[in-house]
Amino acid sequence: MAATGYHSGERTAQERAGETARAEHLGRSLRDTIPAVAAGFLEQRQLLVLGAADSAGRMWATALAGEPGFLAVPDTQTMTVAAAPHPDDPLHDTLRGPAVPMGTIALEPATRRRMRVNGIAQAHDRGFTLRAEQVFANCPKYIQKRHPLAAAPATSQPPPARRGTALTMLQRLTIGAADTFFLATADDQGRPDASHRGGNPGFVDSLSPTVLRWREYPGNGAYMTLGNLEQNPRAGLLFPDWDTGTLLLLTGRAVTDWTDRSVTFALAAVVELPDALSLRWSEPQYSPANPARG
Repeated sequence: MAATGYHSGERTAQERAGETARAEHLGRSLRDTIPAVAAGFLEQRQLLVLGAADSAGRMWATALAGEPGFLAVPDTQTMTVAAAPHPDDPLHDTLRGPAVPMGTIALEPATRRRMRVNGIAQAHDRGFTLRAEQVFANCPKYIQKRHPLAAAPATSQPPPARRGTALTMLQRLTIGAADTFFLATADDQGRPDASHRGGNPGFVDSLSPTVLRWREYPGNGAYMTLGNLEQNPRAGLLFPDWDTGTLLLLTGRAVTDWTDRSVTFALAAVVELPDALSLRWSEPQYSPANPARG
């Protein structure tokens, strides 16, 4: 996939959705460098979502938080991140080894703005550096407005992870009440992307302890996530708890049903990370773009 073009899976998804012309127009805004306005946005952010594969090739999405400045853009090709995942995070060891492909999305819930930067991540002593290969802004649809609150007191020893191969009843209830999740996918060459999904609580259906389903709402027309799934069904989901900082990470396989434009996700493993993020957030103001349930 060229930084400023679409791969064959994305083009297939665009054709299935009948949005080829719209996608071509959007494709002109894809960059392989970080412009000054994007750099300014990134350097003020407090939340960054990551998407990457672990050593076994499973896709995971996770999140990092910090004070403004924990993301820096020293030049048009580079974003530095002064943070590392929770010690029990599936991507913790991934980001301590050799350079790896990674997708990221920086989010500002208070203004419903987001910026995606995909590229190659290389670990350093305070976090990692991302060499940008694809940079673009997304529309504000389906982002619930939230404001950052004071950070929780730091703990010297994070609580241990809870692991499993099926969702507990409490985890299913958490997903059923969620208004936001993040989705990590990759193309057939293993180049990842991290994307946002939002809606009114209940927009994700927990069909069983190992199966989730959600509708794909109309977006910007690029179909990058569904395009990746056309080539590679591996996917990672992240459900953040905005009140406690707990992260619920799921990995498995996802498939799109184009008859109703829904995605069904089959779970392979789940990792719950209590208090993984120090940042806390206000109650949401739901996006006016969210479709009504039912």
